[in-house]
Parts: sequence; structure tokens; C-alpha cells
Amino acid sequence: MKTVEQLLASHCREVKGDAMKAGDVAAQLKVLDQWTVDGVALKKVYRFKNYYETLAFVNALAYMVHREDHHPDLYVGYNHCEVRYSTHSVNGISENDFISAAKADAIYSHGYSVA
Repeated sequence: MKTVEQLLASHCREVKGDAMKAGDVAAQLKVLDQWTVDGVALKKVYRFKNYYETLAFVNALAYMVHREDHHPDLYVGYNHCEVRYSTHSVNGISENDFISAAKADAIYSHGYSVA
């Protein structure tokens, strides 16, 4: 299991083979705040004061995911954004999802206030 600091220092890489085992996912999930497992994906809903803040977060997230080449599914509303990470090449959750989730949390905590 990696710490948040280790996840933030890591970069996504090509992943093949099997998804992480449920026990490993559960253990790694403990270092992330308010992320849950939803089927074969990690999921979190971020809350904002208004649509402008929501879109600012989405744009900042877009820059990071492009750089990491690991793209989430996003569901955007007026004052919230649901982020879902999964790794299609393994049909489940991989370390890349945890790396990206930690980086999404870092983006959120560095400039976006909760409603």
C-alpha cells in the first residue's frame, strides 16, 4: 500500500493483466478521503459553490489527466462533479486509478472551496 505522498509522486503507466484484488483495493482506499468503490471503479463527488468553480476544477483536472494519460468519467452538474476512475485495460481498478484519485484530491484542496 502506498501513502498519499507516494501516490502523488507516482505517474500512471501502461497496465496489462489483472485488476487489483478486492483486498488490495480496500487497503489502498484507506489512504484516500471519501473515495468509494462503485462496481469496477473508484468514485468521488466533489462539491462547489457554483458552476464557475465546478468548471474551473474540471479544467484543472483535465490538464492533469492529459499529462498522466489516464482519463476518468466525469458527471458535471451546477455545483458538483462526480469523478470515476477505472482502468479499461484490466477491466477494473489499478494503481493508476489511485494515483489519479490522489492527484484529483490535491487539485481540489489547492483552490476550491466546498459549498
